[in-house]
Amino acid sequence: MPLQNYSLPNSHPGRQAPLTERQLLHSVVEVARHVFGAAASSIFLIDGDSGDLVFEAVAGKGDTHLPGTRFPAETGIAGWVAMSCQPVYVDDLSGSSQFARAAAESTGYVPSSLMAAPLTRGEDCIGVLEVLDPSAASRSELADLDILGLLAVQAAIGLEILIRARYKTDGTPLTDESAMLLDRIGKGMCTAVPATAAMAVSLLNAAEEVLTGGRNPR
Repeated sequence: MPLQNYSLPNSHPGRQAPLTERQLLHSVVEVARHVFGAAASSIFLIDGDSGDLVFEAVAGKGDTHLPGTRFPAETGIAGWVAMSCQPVYVDDLSGSSQFARAAAESTGYVPSSLMAAPLTRGEDCIGVLEVLDPSAASRSELADLDILGLLAVQAAIGLEILIRARYKTDGTPLTDESAMLLDRIGKGMCTAVPATAAMAVSLLNAAEEVLTGGRNPR
């Protein structure tokens, strides 16, 4: 099915996307960068019209100038993750044929290693979460990919909630799909580790802010 355009509005240098969405995505990349002791972390979203990968949030190297920058859909490892919907950990980029060195150089930072995981909606990939040069003190490749995958899931769920909330302000009942999404979130909260559950709560609080227009309903 065609991808909905999840790229944030006005997403290019010099313009700001809606604050709540950008805060949500930025909080995820900040957590990812600190969890892995990385030089940088970023989220690309896929432009549903052009297929471009768009830097929507960056923490660390490039955070002042990269948001809004676009790359063609097939660019580098992020492009491979977006197309395959599979996570990847490359500990030596000098030997990777998928690494787009020219694209990295254009950002002002060329990493030695990276890990990436897809943000998914159903069977579709809507974006990619990347971590550049994670610390060598990380636990293990599989454990790191599991944690990165959880962060990507939280980002995708939070983004889904926020976008749905933006277009669901007339008081009409939730669709079955929306109700099932909330049910899955509730079940996931019951089994999530404390750090992941805390992040999920923060995303839900952000969604509530959108739904209520910033008013406290309590």
